[in-house]
Amino acid sequence: MTIPQKIDGVIYAKMLHRGALRLHKHIDEINNLNVFPIPDGDTGDNMFLTFMGGVEAVKEENESISVVARKAADGMLLSARGNSGVILSQFFDGIAAGLEGVDAAGVPEFMTALKEGVKHAYGAVMKPTEGTILTVAREAVDYACGHQNCRTVEGFFTLVVDEAKRSLGRTPERLPMLKKAGVVDSGGAGLIYILRGMRRMLIDGEEGSDIPLTQAAENTINPDLFTEDSVLEFGYCTELLVRLQNAKTDIAAFNVKTVTDYLTSIGDSVAAVKTGSILKVHVHTMTPDKVLCFCQQYGEFLKIKIENMSLQHNNTIDSGLKAKPSPENRKEYGVVVAACGAGIQQTFREVGADIIVDGGQSMNPSAEDFLRAFDDCNADTIFVFPNNGNVILAAKQAASMYKDSDVRVIESKTIGDGYAALSMMDTSCGDTDAIVADLNFSMENVVTAEISRCVRDADMQDVQVHTGDYIGFVGKEILACEKERKDATLSLVDNMDFTDHPICILVYGKDSDPEETEAIKNRIEEKSPDTEIYTINGEQEIYSYIIIAE
Repeated sequence: MTIPQKIDGVIYAKMLHRGALRLHKHIDEINNLNVFPIPDGDTGDNMFLTFMGGVEAVKEENESISVVARKAADGMLLSARGNSGVILSQFFDGIAAGLEGVDAAGVPEFMTALKEGVKHAYGAVMKPTEGTILTVAREAVDYACGHQNCRTVEGFFTLVVDEAKRSLGRTPERLPMLKKAGVVDSGGAGLIYILRGMRRMLIDGEEGSDIPLTQAAENTINPDLFTEDSVLEFGYCTELLVRLQNAKTDIAAFNVKTVTDYLTSIGDSVAAVKTGSILKVHVHTMTPDKVLCFCQQYGEFLKIKIENMSLQHNNTIDSGLKAKPSPENRKEYGVVVAACGAGIQQTFREVGADIIVDGGQSMNPSAEDFLRAFDDCNADTIFVFPNNGNVILAAKQAASMYKDSDVRVIESKTIGDGYAALSMMDTSCGDTDAIVADLNFSMENVVTAEISRCVRDADMQDVQVHTGDYIGFVGKEILACEKERKDATLSLVDNMDFTDHPICILVYGKDSDPEETEAIKNRIEEKSPDTEIYTINGEQEIYSYIIIAE
């Protein structure tokens, strides 16, 4: 292949495609670069799903690099999830800004664009931490841009990749927790795989693209979310592109209301749009087969997408098809909460959540998931509780993109933070700033402790933990480590301070045991007789027990 000297939109789209392929091959490796040794490493999944939002947006483009880069960036901004995913989306958003108005980019244009990418990435984080994906991007771009005599785009990307590798190797020296865990930064590693794939495209074209991205995306579905004993509660999100056929209908006279009336009788969230001879359809239904049969009366399918809504909440719905809530039902204040575990979600509904965004640790919701929730919330002012430190940036990104409401992200880092704040929320004063201040105050003295199982050996805070051990921790501070779950949880309780915490909520997960739960409750009562204790069947994964002291 002749290495191109100028990168147009077609080549750039192929570069992104190849970057996604390289990233996909290393998802598990990136996930395993997890500082904390519990099964919550999801950086690889987050970055891949974020990046795929951009790749899917430019699959069949034949436009300038300026147009393609912007479409790809917008797709990533919507799909962004997790801190690394949000930073990645902002990096490519900056690249798109730097390429604005450019038909085909050479080395000078890419130097400008990648510098802008770094600027946007740093701007996504209020207090940037060095030794992360941010450092890897900055040092790599600064190094490559320092070689003003570089004449080829392939050579420029080679410089970027080479320095990115060196920078990644230095991340443990920048962040002691990485060195202690014996790993490099996972986000930085993910960025390198993307850049390596993009560079490889310039050398050998699409050779070596050994897995279709549609297959790669399907591989990220977690089938455990819908087991043999699950009940189809939410139905299927069904989307169609239909080419109306002259042999089947009068296209000019075709009335979309015919479709919407029928779909309303078998589902909800109905929308249909006719553009020329193309009919776009969206519906949530228990019977997608009926949708297919009905629509095929009038044409043939160009595209069909049917998703079990218990499995997937992160696929794009065309904004032109999104059914908007009725303005007559609009509220003054609304609440959106991110949480996983059916019991935890129900608990948040009981204390005032209007909309639940499914997700949390190991299953981070995207910015678009929040945007949909904001639409469904239908309120003038929306309070958002991310309840996880790795979800806050996606919630904030969505808030900055949403224009129909005043969205306030309350930076709850645990479900304990979110529960304490929401259960005390009072909007009667009508002063949004004062309400936010009260919510933040409500979270100040909350302690959330968790029990989970180790997935690898590690030396954490001078505590040797081993694969299979159970550890109890608050934030990233390990307070207990034992071979047996019950022993670890009781030890965690013994090491917690319940002083000035009159309420304790014990949330037990899917793998808990009734007798064990009762023993833990009794230990809390013995340790702090004046504390009022509640138990909740949270049905959460990963954390066997969550103890909230407020």
